[in-house]
Amino acid sequence: QVHVVESGGGLVQAGGSLRLSCVASGRTFTSSIMGWFRQAPGKEREFVAGISWNVSPWYADFGTGRFTISRDYAKNTVHLQMNSLKTEDTAVYYCAVAHGLYKPILAKEFAYWGQGTQVTVSS
Repeated sequence: QVHVVESGGGLVQAGGSLRLSCVASGRTFTSSIMGWFRQAPGKEREFVAGISWNVSPWYADFGTGRFTISRDYAKNTVHLQMNSLKTEDTAVYYCAVAHGLYKPILAKEFAYWGQGTQVTVSS
């Protein structure tokens, strides 16, 4: 079993920045894939960014150039640095863990999820 906990959400003005963090514990490995998703009210959960030990990080188009995912393998921690935030980035952000896949981007490919952290971007 894997336990996932996110932190770092909050309220920020458009153009500002936030850094989300996620700690995974339990049956995690260096080869585990960690990713971020988000879900806005009335919308489906969508992929934001992913990171794995053997490939470069991958991002949704809306995050490229604004979001950066990074990972501390010793601490099983992943961060999502979000810059130049827009009101449309408002959502609950979820951290998730997958195993044995190549650059997964679908929610169903991730087996373990955190409870989410709210990010609200005001205009």
